[in-house]
Amino acid sequence: MHELSLAQAVVGTVADAAVANGAARVSLVRLRVGMLSGVVCSALEFAFDVAADGTAAEGARLEIEALPVVVHCPTCGTDGALAELTRFRCPACGTPTAEVVQGRELEIASIEVVVAEEATP
Repeated sequence: MHELSLAQAVVGTVADAAVANGAARVSLVRLRVGMLSGVVCSALEFAFDVAADGTAAEGARLEIEALPVVVHCPTCGTDGALAELTRFRCPACGTPTAEVVQGRELEIASIEVVVAEEATP
């Protein structure tokens, strides 16, 4: 389960960014995860809560946007999303292609934080 190490990296990044910018804590983390990233989103969601425990991201909500695989066709120049991961063909003309332009991502899209004045009970 490499999702725990991925979650630890995400939590470390967002917690460091929050603290560096004067925030009291992180309230929301939005991730973009490509279908070819090898990440199991449900495992990442579970691991996020474990990794965030005791950090500035503890209690933060995690939102994951799953990104489809998009390929570029060298024949017709079209970029299109694959209907299935077993057929790497241009969705427009059917030419085989392995030029992936989206789908391998694991990136932090945005975070929302609570500033110190808002954090007091």
